[in-house]
Amino acid sequence: MSKVSIRFFDDREVRAVWDEQNSKWWFSVIDIIWVLTNQDDYEKNRNYWKYLKAKLKKENSQVVSNTTQLKLVANDGKKYLSDMLDYDWIILLWKNFPWTKANRFIEWFTYSDESIDWKSKTKAYALFESSFIDSIEVWTIKWLQQIHAYLFGGLYDFAWKIRQKNISKRGFRFASAEFLESTLVDIEKMPEKTFEEIMNKYIEMNIAHPFMEWNGRSARIWLDLIMKKQLKKCVDWSQISKNDYMNAMIESPKNIDNITNLIKNALTPEIHSREMYMKGIDYSYYYEED
Repeated sequence: MSKVSIRFFDDREVRAVWDEQNSKWWFSVIDIIWVLTNQDDYEKNRNYWKYLKAKLKKENSQVVSNTTQLKLVANDGKKYLSDMLDYDWIILLWKNFPWTKANRFIEWFTYSDESIDWKSKTKAYALFESSFIDSIEVWTIKWLQQIHAYLFGGLYDFAWKIRQKNISKRGFRFASAEFLESTLVDIEKMPEKTFEEIMNKYIEMNIAHPFMEWNGRSARIWLDLIMKKQLKKCVDWSQISKNDYMNAMIESPKNIDNITNLIKNALTPEIHSREMYMKGIDYSYYYEED
């Protein structure tokens, strides 16, 4: 059970572990207690769960008996056993929370996401096991197009195609479509041997924004693969908050220092860690949520 997914409710993590044998997700009870109580003190959340377990046990609720324990990574980097419940039992657990926030949580939790975002995220998970990621030309535009095609092919009409229209976001106009092809050729020629060179290339690719949609998700995977090949490192995206990342990227066309420092401080040698990769995908997609 090594596939760990992180979902976000009100900007708080809800961790889940995939059970291959039974084909279902197990969700961290403590994480759910955390988001519902809005309590940052881990011990208080743990004690609340102990109290609730005792109460449910007295009521002969099957919620407690259907709790399993799986190992999750804590803040100290070590793995500890944590109480987990599957989808159906989380629904029953929710009924023991009287707060209005619990209703919002269950609406979020039970939402069946058939969006392009969720379907492409599932494809991004699968990319880790694919030999596709071992290409020797990860720095090329063609490779970035292949990543985009892998994630969004069959979901999005313009998957992998270089845009023919001008686009802007938050008042910033990306590279002109008229000169985009030549701009991308120039970016491809940029060196990528050192960390600084790789970051310059990444920022220029962000300014180019070669696709009509879904540039950020593809470019972050592209960046990680270049880092992996050239530096034997990747980015632990969970170390970079959504607001810090988005603000740093917005200012990067004029000032590269903040995004460079954020990513440099989040580098890890765990390039073969499946859990690190999955966590990176969860955070990458979270960055793009409105």
